[in-house]
Amino acid sequence: MNKQVKIFDTTLRDGEQSPGCSMNLKEKIEVAKCLERLKVDVIEAGFAISSPGDFESVKTIAETVKDCTVASLARAAVKDLDAAWEAVKGAVDPRIHLFIATSPLHMQYKLRMTEEQVLEKTAAMVAYASKYCSNIEFSCEDATRSDPDFLVKVCNLAVAGGAKVLNIPDTVGYTTPAEMQALIEYLMARVDRADEIEFSVHCHNDLGMAVANSLGGVLGGARQIECTINGLGERAGNTSLEEVVMAMRTRPDIYQVETRIDTTQIWRASKTVYNIIGQSAPLNKPIVGKNAFAHESGIHQHGVLANKLTYEILTPEAVGIQTNNIVLGKHSGKHAFESHLAEMGYHLEADELLRCFDEFKVLCDKKKTVSDADIEAIILHKKTRDDDVEIEGGFELDWFAVHTSNFTTATCTVSLKRGEEKFENVSLGDGPIDAAFKAIDGIVNPPACTFDIYNIHSISEGKDTLGDVTIRIASGGKTYVGRGLSTDIIEASIKAYIIAINKLMATQ
Repeated sequence: MNKQVKIFDTTLRDGEQSPGCSMNLKEKIEVAKCLERLKVDVIEAGFAISSPGDFESVKTIAETVKDCTVASLARAAVKDLDAAWEAVKGAVDPRIHLFIATSPLHMQYKLRMTEEQVLEKTAAMVAYASKYCSNIEFSCEDATRSDPDFLVKVCNLAVAGGAKVLNIPDTVGYTTPAEMQALIEYLMARVDRADEIEFSVHCHNDLGMAVANSLGGVLGGARQIECTINGLGERAGNTSLEEVVMAMRTRPDIYQVETRIDTTQIWRASKTVYNIIGQSAPLNKPIVGKNAFAHESGIHQHGVLANKLTYEILTPEAVGIQTNNIVLGKHSGKHAFESHLAEMGYHLEADELLRCFDEFKVLCDKKKTVSDADIEAIILHKKTRDDDVEIEGGFELDWFAVHTSNFTTATCTVSLKRGEEKFENVSLGDGPIDAAFKAIDGIVNPPACTFDIYNIHSISEGKDTLGDVTIRIASGGKTYVGRGLSTDIIEASIKAYIIAINKLMATQ
């Protein structure tokens, strides 16, 4: 049996559908580039028919990515398939991914179709999609709650119509690993030309078993796993790419398969996605959480010092986490800085390099010791921030001054720039942050919005660490994320709020 398992990443489609995780076009392009560096096999770039914005992002990603298949999701409908093809046809290897529900519940209450109607629709729509390209993937929505014999009928019609990949989704996270393994084995034994078809699994995490169920599918013979960075997705999320890939890599004795994933790019991709959606990894998140490689128990520390294998089954370096401190300082030159970035796995364009180097030099004046974590934060933050600052008509921080104590009302004066213009305002507040935000509102006059998230995280150890502030605001049913980075958390907060407000104002 083929030992190569393909990784189908749907962060930009299923992951982006989850509440609070929406991305703009430039953010989606940044994620797509991360996925390409990660060497995923397929990027599902979106659901082209769902909106003009989704169509444009799928089309742009298809024309940008060169080392991955690019797919668009489509319902089993002519308009969906037309839009999907128009969006992906510029890709090096375009794929149309169409689906139809096959469980009794979904057919009766969602589709309001009989089994015969679903079979007819499957045959007609797969054949229609095949006139556009040969790379057709077909999904049986809610497959794990479908009648297995009916699944065989649907899959046979899809194969006859030209489908090359059959995806078996656990749409509501209902199944178990043993059941998924058995279902894949059952289908592979009964579907026509099964030896010519790739079987795929797409598992949701409602019962916390998405990764386990995907691995069960691999044991049953599936050779494609659909997953997302950080396990993002609707409800409780999808199969986590980093977890399922590292499980197969760590236990080749069990799974006896391999992927083409460059695992040293995992942490970078994870951090980029979290930065964009304004979240951070839970401390105990497998593979990428802050505590994933930490040992506090004395007996654990003793074992790790004697031999890392006692309590570590994989290394932080294997997933791209930098564990050494940078040896550069305020007197280091740009070439030394660029060389060190290359060692860390970063290759920046000339303008990006210059901007990051300038921030590095500023940081060297503020911090006694600059770590690789600080450098990485600057790079990732610059990539996700620069486009936000450059929003047409957007504001940028010029300077600010605060006065606060535990017995007086906080006051903040803020000066903002917009092109050559400068605007100043002063405001009182419940604290320095509240006063600063009110001063900004007095200048910008944004629409009414609510704060969903205001988080502060330290990048490294020490009281002079960089503060990483995330702000997510909501207005008109949409969310807008801003991030700020500084050794001064008030400055970081102001920068983050300005970016979020710029995004909000740009949509008005």
